[in-house]
Amino acid sequence: MRVPQRIAISGSSGLIGTALVGHLKSEGHTVQRLVRRAPVAADEVQWDPKTGFVDLDPLAGVDAIIHLAGVGVGDKRWTKKYKSEILNSRLLGTTTIAKAVAELKPQVFISASAIGWYGESGNRAVVETDRVGDDFLAAVCREWESAADLAADVRTVKIRTGLVLDPTGGALGKMLPLFRLGFGGKLGSGKQWWSWITLHDQIRAIVFALENPISGPVNVTSPNPVTNQEFTSALARALHRPALFPAPAIALKIALGGFSSEVLGSKKVIPHILQEAGFTWDYPHITEALNQLVQD
Repeated sequence: MRVPQRIAISGSSGLIGTALVGHLKSEGHTVQRLVRRAPVAADEVQWDPKTGFVDLDPLAGVDAIIHLAGVGVGDKRWTKKYKSEILNSRLLGTTTIAKAVAELKPQVFISASAIGWYGESGNRAVVETDRVGDDFLAAVCREWESAADLAADVRTVKIRTGLVLDPTGGALGKMLPLFRLGFGGKLGSGKQWWSWITLHDQIRAIVFALENPISGPVNVTSPNPVTNQEFTSALARALHRPALFPAPAIALKIALGGFSSEVLGSKKVIPHILQEAGFTWDYPHITEALNQLVQD
């Protein structure tokens, strides 16, 4: 990665994908964006996860493929139909891309996953070698990561991403308006662990995975998870606002349906592989991270 490379990315229009494309281009790399419609720009390559199609010719000789595509788990209530969309968008998409990787044989394949792998972990810290959980998202992550193994003998990194913090989107983007008005507060008991990372460090971690010989599951979170109470208190302080309005668990369950289990659930995730490989975080602590993010 220290010399210009050609990198293909699916999910390039999402929060992480948009930032990653911009960063890689700023470093002099050529980025090809995988899109599910007919290409309208020179850097676009068509693929279709529903039919298993990838236009391989424009990707011949690509150095790396990064697969980030998948419908958002928090975008809608978890109806039976939407749960099916969550699973199928990951299973079909990853199967399609991994098979293309097996044919194209780039130097590395990075496939998205999530800390949902661990299910409910309570106060117990978990690392990459811990077993899969037993809830819906854990089952999704198990299928998701298994599909990535179809890349065969290509070095494959499965990035188990936590709560990605950026004021322009994601959970923080949704929380900021309420907190700025002084209507923020802890969610449920506030004792549940949230494993987070800034978007800035998320991008740096992905680039680190491109450049370093790590493989398999990799937790992409800060080394310092916090409770929801600590998170919301730090956010309120950063905004110089009170955090006086807790959201009761029952209200969240009514408003969010099945997704409330992710908001109220506890995942204390430690990024052991990144730590062992020598990755360093620019924002390892929540107070400094939120102070920087809300100033921006």
